Amino acid sequence: MPDRQIENLLKRRKMKNEPLVIERTYNAPADMVWNALTDSKQMQQWYFTIPVFKPVVGFEFQFEGGSEQHTYLHLCKVTEVIPGKKITYSWKYDGYTGSSSVTWELFDEGKKTRVRLTHEGLETFPQDKPDFAKKSFTEGWTYFIDKALKNFVEGVDVKK
Repeated sequence: MPDRQIENLLKRRKMKNEPLVIERTYNAPADMVWNALTDSKQMQQWYFTIPVFKPVVGFEFQFEGGSEQHTYLHLCKVTEVIPGKKITYSWKYDGYTGSSSVTWELFDEGKKTRVRLTHEGLETFPQDKPDFAKKSFTEGWTYFIDKALKNFVEGVDVKK
């Protein structure tokens, strides 16, 4: 294989393994956004139905979610917390191989908050299931970032 082809193949492989990163700025203070990300009652209004959630390292939680075709039990564990600024949790699926992590970072910009979501490890999930394709995660997270969370913290009354 010529060097150029090998280079392109390695580049494509590396791109496949790059984390999914979405960043947006909301017209809401950072403490309001932090509460939306870490208070289970607020999370249920825009995210998933998570009966109990604590932004504490080691806290384990689970919830159901997925596509119209299939629902998955998500198994998660909080792995890092910087109160008001950052929370990371593992993200796995019951009965499937693979393990990833989701990180929410908040950047206080006065009356606004910049939010960065990073989902790493997507390539570890079974690649023969369309629900586990990066495209599927991109569509899902884009909905949560661009619509659900934005509308919730900016006070727009829109149901998921």
